[in-house]
Amino acid sequence: MGSTYFLLVPFRLFQRGNQTPRYIQGLGEFLPGAIMVMLVVYCLRNVTWLSGNHGWSDLIACTLTILVHLKWRSLFASMIIGTTAYILMVNFVF
Repeated sequence: MGSTYFLLVPFRLFQRGNQTPRYIQGLGEFLPGAIMVMLVVYCLRNVTWLSGNHGWSDLIACTLTILVHLKWRSLFASMIIGTTAYILMVNFVF
């Protein structure tokens, strides 16, 4: 029962009518890009770029994901196409 009340703390803290504090709005603009950069760095941190063909599938899949996202601006499409391309390249090409 006590943890249920803990979940209500943010709503009580920011309860000022319909106005969201400016620093929360700033976080909403900054964090999505920062989180995506952290995920890319995390995924590519252990890639051996100079050993065999291991880096090519990662590089091609990342480039394809970026291009699809720039063309269609669809997060779902870019994730699905990039992931599918990576899986296919790792299993059948490289």
